[in-house]
This record gives sequence, C-alpha cells and structure tokens, in this order.
Amino acid sequence: MSVGHRNPASAVVIGAGIVGLSVAWFLQESGVQVTVVERGVPGRGSSWGNAGWLSPGLAVPLPEPAVLRYGLRSLLDRTSALYVPPSLDPALWAFLARFARHCTIGHWKAAMRGYLGVNDAALAAYDRLAAAGVSAETVKAPVIAAFRNRSEAAGLRRELEMMAAAGQHLETVELDEAAARDAAPQLSWRIGYALELLGQRYIDPGQFVASLATAVVDRGGTMRAGFEVTDVASRFGGGITVSGADEQISADVAVLATGAWLSRLATRVGVRVAVRAGRGYSFGVRTVQAVPCPVYFPLPRVACTPYQGGLRIGGTMEFASADDPAHSGRLEALLSSAQPLLTGVDWDSISGTWVGSRPITPDGMALIGATDHPGVFVAGGHGMWGVTLGPITGQLLAEQIVTGIAPEALAPFDPRR
Repeated sequence: MSVGHRNPASAVVIGAGIVGLSVAWFLQESGVQVTVVERGVPGRGSSWGNAGWLSPGLAVPLPEPAVLRYGLRSLLDRTSALYVPPSLDPALWAFLARFARHCTIGHWKAAMRGYLGVNDAALAAYDRLAAAGVSAETVKAPVIAAFRNRSEAAGLRRELEMMAAAGQHLETVELDEAAARDAAPQLSWRIGYALELLGQRYIDPGQFVASLATAVVDRGGTMRAGFEVTDVASRFGGGITVSGADEQISADVAVLATGAWLSRLATRVGVRVAVRAGRGYSFGVRTVQAVPCPVYFPLPRVACTPYQGGLRIGGTMEFASADDPAHSGRLEALLSSAQPLLTGVDWDSISGTWVGSRPITPDGMALIGATDHPGVFVAGGHGMWGVTLGPITGQLLAEQIVTGIAPEALAPFDPRR
C-alpha cells in the first residue's frame, strides 16, 4: 500500500455492464461496501448483445493500417461493415481524424505490447469469479476463422505474425474444406479454408452479467437501476459525491464505467481522451444442428456464437450517436453478409435484434485508472474487448483503488495520458 493511502470503505460504481460490475465485485473482495448505479437496466447495455467471446488471443488495438484502408474504401457505404453516417458533427470527424493518425504499424506494435499484460491474465480473472460462485458458465472452445480460400486468409495471417512478434501467444491449426466443416457444420459450401484459433472461450453475455450482478447484491452490494448521474465531484477533506436528478450518494471513491457514454462524465474530471460509440448489431437464429464453437468471417467482419441452442450473429462498426435508434439497413447488411456463408440456419427465426454501443478510443487503448480528481477513477473504452477484458479490468483497478498503487499492467491504459 502506498504511503499515506487510506483504504476506502465505500465506493459508488457508475455503470452496471460487465466492466462496472467486475470492478464492484473485486472491490468487495477487499471489504469495500459498494453501490452500483445504472441509468437503465443493469446488464442490458452493450454487454448484453455482445458476441460473448472470451478471446484474449484476439484482443488487439483497433487502429491499424488495414482498418484505415478499409474505412476509406467503405466510407458512407451503408452496406459495409464499417459505416460513418453522413453527419455535420465536428466532434465525430475530429475523433475519426485522431483515430486515423493512430493507424500506423508503429503505433499498433506499441499498443499491442500494452495489451499483453491484461490479455495474459484475462481468463484467470474469469476463473476467479467462477471459483467464488458466479454461476454463469464459460465454455472452452476454439474460434474458427473461415475463408473462401487460403489466399483470403493472408491478412489474418499477417496480423497473427505481428501479434506473435509483439509477444502475444495464439496457437492456430489450418483446416481444409472438409476439416473446417467437421469443426463447424454451419459453414456453407463457399468456405474452403479456415484457421482454428485454440485456447479461447465464450459465454452467454446477458446471462453472465446477470449472474455477476446477482453475486454483487448477494455479497451485500446495493444496485440502483434508473439512476441518471449528472455529476461526480470530489469533496473537501476527502470522499466524493455522485449527484442524480434529485438525489446524492456519498462514498470514499467513485468509478466511472459508463461505456460509450464515458466522456460525458470523464471530461469533467480531466480525462482528455475522447470515447465515441462504435455501434454493433446482432440477432439470434435457430440452427438445424448444435453450433460447436464461435465462427468468425474476417473479411465481412461477421462474428457468430453458439447462443441459447442456436446462433447469435453480430457485426458492423457504425460511428453514430450512442443514443440513436437502430438503423434497419445495418441489420439488413449484416444479414446479407452472413447468409451466403452459413448453412443449416432457419433465417425465418430471427429474434433478439439488438444494437449496442462499443466504447471506442482514438488510440485503441482502454481508459483504466485514476483521474486528476482525488477519489474518482475510470474504467472504459475497451472497444470490442469489454467482455473479454471486463473481469481483469475489475481485478486490477480494484487493486489500484485499495492499495493506491497502479499495477504495471494498467500503465498503458492510464486515463491521464
């Protein structure tokens, strides 16, 4: 524990997605009394409709040259996986310009090294939750990355080589057409080659977050739904005050874990890195056969996961306001991308259509740690890896809050950068 640091007795966590709930759970491990407040329904935000992959072997920074090239080709194309709606929002275009400046090999390599510490510990954090009674299952399974032919896999192969050079271990197995279909019977005849990415897992994210929320409450935590936070302020003499429309909550510390809405409060406590919504869409379908493992189609950027006896299909990256309604054209584009690549799917059974806002930063690095305001911490900006890295984020940030010492693995994610 750092000299002069006082172990907090109470905390308010703002945001009841997997990141916020993980912070709350790990704070409870150190005896901190926790109140979790959520503007909507706990666990029903971006965590709910996520693909549910626990894939630290694939958790990489989003900005890189290939993404920039793809983005420039697909700009304003309503059918592309990456879409920027026509907008006069200068803040959005400034954000995208900063994102583009980070799309270099040099930045990607440095950022990838920053991910290694959290990636290596991600699954162990899930195991710790399970050992302590969080009941939702995590399923061990490979991820099948599927292509029409071997040459289409060149881009993923290059990325895997870059990851290995940075120190990220991921074991892969090549599959020909027959082996790919044995591994994932839902692959259509158009798929002639695949890479099996070993050592990964998946969850039903809605079920898992609900189980985690229950665990927090069962351990003495307070859960407040429908609490819209308007301000967070440090108090003279120590502690913080979290203000709502007609109520205030006081505690020793506060954690901002509001996903794509993070900047609304974080800018008030000196966090300069902007967070924008990169919205994803998903839906569920029934399948003729059981789906054995997650399947990824890298070129159209479509992710498929076993889900409630069928398949959840998700994808797209739409840079729109987190509060915008769903755009039917994005769901139609996702459906048209997925249909030719899958077989044994009842396309008339579509249900659970969803849009959720991934919290994206311009440099591809999450924001985890202390702010310039005493007692106020942030945990967000994980992009597509909030589910994979939620528990390890909670574990490491809780350690920093309790001891006053930031773990080395959090240094690349300092919110004050």
